[in-house]
Amino acid sequence: MSPMFHILITDDISPAGLALLKNAPDVRLEVVTRPGSAQLLDLIRHCDAVITRSATTLDATVFAAASQLKVAGRAGAGLDNVDVDAATRAGVLVMNTPEANTLAATEHAFALLLALCRDLPEAHASLKRGEWQRSRFMGVQLYGKTLGVIGFGRVGSRVAARAQAFGMEVIAYDPYIAADVTTRAKVERVPLLEALLARADFISLHMPLTAETRRLVGADQLAALKPGARLVNCARGELVDESALLDALESGALAGAALDVFGEEPPRSEVLKRLIAHPHVVATPHIAASTVEAQADVGVQIARQVLEALRGENYQNAVNVQQVQDGWRTKCPNAIC
Repeated sequence: MSPMFHILITDDISPAGLALLKNAPDVRLEVVTRPGSAQLLDLIRHCDAVITRSATTLDATVFAAASQLKVAGRAGAGLDNVDVDAATRAGVLVMNTPEANTLAATEHAFALLLALCRDLPEAHASLKRGEWQRSRFMGVQLYGKTLGVIGFGRVGSRVAARAQAFGMEVIAYDPYIAADVTTRAKVERVPLLEALLARADFISLHMPLTAETRRLVGADQLAALKPGARLVNCARGELVDESALLDALESGALAGAALDVFGEEPPRSEVLKRLIAHPHVVATPHIAASTVEAQADVGVQIARQVLEALRGENYQNAVNVQQVQDGWRTKCPNAIC
């Protein structure tokens, strides 16, 4: 007789993903969206797997309490709300879905780029107010400009390809990829971040948030910007020192910024309120992955991955599969890893 797997879902996933789990004969599903810390510890104690998004933090305390937990699935790409090291020590496999929302994030980053260079949100708002101020909205073209891509992974490389289609020169900084990746994409790889900042008319951030990349762009980096540069961030808010970003906008050192992510979400600090209200900032509420197609794919993909891992069939997108093998085998003796 097949074992029954107790799976806890703590954030919203697509109906298609939920249906896949509900219809699985070997799953007992429990859905409790956005549980408090104490409730989460109580719920997770007897679970075999947990599926979450960005609203729930899975930290060392959670993994210590979850003695039966085998898999932690993150519906989406970012893992900054999951303590992967703590999970590994507890013998828990951590997996995400980095491919499912790639196109949505790519298109949103480029939408922000276009909105920023033509001041579309303010032009739209002005016309809605009954105004007709054509001379007020003088934008800049993308053609012939240089885009600096920081992080040349799934999203960054696709943003670069779209920029090339617009006639932009693309340069990239990413110390973690092989040299031939940018060569094949016909993109110049820049060895130093400061060199990219000094040349780029537009900068687009696509790095994951890690200890090394936190505040990657701070006051010193913003001071190195080419005059008139504009910055787009659809990755993680904490990649940028937001106080320094506000200073650069207010001083005119930075011509504009387009932001989908913030160090605090929802934004509550005075710095973030001023940043969002700045006339040269285009801002959206962390919606880069929010398309019907991407969310359906994310939900189905994480549901399928978690099921396959629990059944010992496949470990797609497991980020710690090599490090967790011994602990995983103890919990799942039939595992194939």
